[in-house]
Amino acid sequence: MIFATVGTQGHFDRLIRTIDGWAGANGRTDVFAQTGPSDYRSEYIRTERFIDATEFRERVEAASLVISHAGMGSIITALEFGKRIIVMPRRAGLGEHRNDHQLATAKRFADQGSITVAYTEEDLIERLDRLQALNETERLTSPASPHLISTIRGFIGSGRAVADRISYKPAENGNAE
Repeated sequence: MIFATVGTQGHFDRLIRTIDGWAGANGRTDVFAQTGPSDYRSEYIRTERFIDATEFRERVEAASLVISHAGMGSIITALEFGKRIIVMPRRAGLGEHRNDHQLATAKRFADQGSITVAYTEEDLIERLDRLQALNETERLTSPASPHLISTIRGFIGSGRAVADRISYKPAENGNAE
């Protein structure tokens, strides 16, 4: 499930409209967005204007991906649950916020390698497409533990040692014994 959130302080139709269009183009029915006080009506994603703090945390925890404005609460909650997050900062020049502090927030977290940032609608679509391609080829949902890897390496190593000690000689009929 993909969970998108714009926080509670204002609408962020540019973000929601882009996610809605991407979901429709890709047949995604697993996208839920908290839209804030928006007048935009989505065609392809499920939405609620506001959700309470408990539901917010539950949705982040259940999500495979979080898409968010560059609000500290949204970013920190996603990171707390170890979720992949794509952040699109609101821009004052587009009337999405009073100033461009979200650009600074996004840059700071991105410089630390904590988040992926999409500055434009095109960036967001490209990052969503890339993640979708990765998800389609992923086989493991989480990294294997170091103990498991060590055990497998030991098993493979002992198997090679046994194979090296076995003498293969052609049989009378030409097949290996």
